[in-house]
Amino acid sequence: MNVKETLLDTLAEADGKYISGAMLAEKIGVSRNAVWKAVKSLETEGYSIDAVTSKGYRISAENNRLSEKLIKVSLKTKSFGNNIIIFDEIDSTNNYAKEIASSGACNGTVVIADTQISGKGRLGRNFVSPLGKGLYMTVIVRPDFDIQTASMITTATACAVANAIEKLCNYDVNIKWVNDLYMNGKKICGILTEASLGMEMKAIDYAVIGIGINVYSSEGSFSRELRASATSIEKETGFKVNRNKLCAEILNTLEEYLSEIETRNFINEYRNREILTGNTITANINGNTVIAFAEGIDDNTNLVVKLPDGTIRHLSSGEANLCRVVK
Repeated sequence: MNVKETLLDTLAEADGKYISGAMLAEKIGVSRNAVWKAVKSLETEGYSIDAVTSKGYRISAENNRLSEKLIKVSLKTKSFGNNIIIFDEIDSTNNYAKEIASSGACNGTVVIADTQISGKGRLGRNFVSPLGKGLYMTVIVRPDFDIQTASMITTATACAVANAIEKLCNYDVNIKWVNDLYMNGKKICGILTEASLGMEMKAIDYAVIGIGINVYSSEGSFSRELRASATSIEKETGFKVNRNKLCAEILNTLEEYLSEIETRNFINEYRNREILTGNTITANINGNTVIAFAEGIDDNTNLVVKLPDGTIRHLSSGEANLCRVVK
């Protein structure tokens, strides 16, 4: 490990506290001038480092550079995040994750990008991914539970991500069935889970969980239509969440939620956060647009609706989409 990497490790482990140049030089085993040169090298790579006379150096609270080291220092997981791959730019983190998952990438591998050229949303839609403004990540999981339970990965992930965001910014996060997170009635996050079945079609070989979060204000990158429905954590809370800490907290909560998914304990939380329930909605069901009343979420996280003729239906995410509240 070179001076620059060792310096970054040391500053990451300090978690925002200053370390003097003399202490860094002694710890790394180099001169103070070598420490200064390593700091400047990190800054050219996009890291924001505070340097204060008589205090020393620290990773700035305003640092926006995604970093494996800065993510791992906040991890409390067993396997999620053990392998982290970060790109400055990629077509889609989900696409890359599927490629390496099919080649044997391990459970908990994470693919992250600073921007996506062709970010994936549901129904083949594009997920707009402005450079440096969001957290675009995909987690590879290799479930040991059955297909019916695997169908709830997206809803369990929604609860995990909502918890992670709330922990860091202390602001309520809601869920719109099935995969969108909301603040103040606008979308801040989308989740897209894609799975590969095993040879016997009875179990999941692997799933990739794509999570796209609008972290910082980026209205200039959105179309007029998107600005009307989407927002960011920063715009709604006034708080600039550190993307590295947010990524780590998501991995911490996601591993916990998925390890307990078979208990279905998360479903009550999902119900409490879900915003379609209790409203008249429009929904596209198998290609047909219908009006229905959303009655709630069942024990398999299907949306329970009452149709105009009184018929009760339990809708899976595979048969219903584009659900919106009738205003």
